[in-house]
Amino acid sequence: MADRAMKGIVYALIVALALTMLMPFLWMLSSSLKPQSEIFRLPPAVIPPHPSLDNFRRLFEQTPFALNLFNTAYIATAFTLLALFLCSLGGFAFAKYRFPGREALFLVLLGSLVIPFEVTMVPLYVLYQRIGWIDTHWPLLIPGTANAFGIFFMRQIIRGVPDELIDTARIDGAGEFRIFTRVIVPVVTPALTSLGIIFFMSSWNSFLWPLVLLRSSQRLTAAVAVARLQGSIYAPYDLILAGSVLLTLPLIVVFLILQKRFIEGIMAGAVKA
Repeated sequence: MADRAMKGIVYALIVALALTMLMPFLWMLSSSLKPQSEIFRLPPAVIPPHPSLDNFRRLFEQTPFALNLFNTAYIATAFTLLALFLCSLGGFAFAKYRFPGREALFLVLLGSLVIPFEVTMVPLYVLYQRIGWIDTHWPLLIPGTANAFGIFFMRQIIRGVPDELIDTARIDGAGEFRIFTRVIVPVVTPALTSLGIIFFMSSWNSFLWPLVLLRSSQRLTAAVAVARLQGSIYAPYDLILAGSVLLTLPLIVVFLILQKRFIEGIMAGAVKA
């Protein structure tokens, strides 16, 4: 009886915490369907009395938000694909090849994880200014793709791949890159899916670096575009909330579709580590 009561209390706390986390999103979704005059009305109406998509229409008509969403989507997709390729390749090298200085180089790689991005931001900005990358998407795509965490994660996963598979492929005449693409990648696909979700969400939510680098409205990412709306003299909260909904929903959809593979990959990484 005591165990049932304890379980009931635990479940009630979980539900309360879940509702607490969901409430801001539900309020944002509800308010995006209201005119600005009703957003801050007290008491707030959870269900809009007259729901309308007019805020979304005005957002696309008055701002280049469709282009901003496209920028965000293609940057996040390209960054994710390139980062997965480089991180899995680097993880393969650290896991299955022996070369002079391998352990020292790996320690340097791990050490880079403790360096805050804010420390390197100014030197990187100066570098990109000199090579003409300011107000372009290149700094958002290229530099972070050889990600230290991604290489470490894939190294731990690939270490669990039996060496016999690689030796058999070599005996059959496969080259090293063919071994990587035909033997290693299929085995570690769940881990790549998990890492890809992490990279995609990180790139999609990136705010500080695009804010520093991008200036023209046509090149902005969606997160920076929403922030610029908020920074105007008259903050159009109806448009800001509509943009926030459009910025949030794709991540929720991606995670819901891939959550099973995400959990499988994370669990595999925990076991290998």
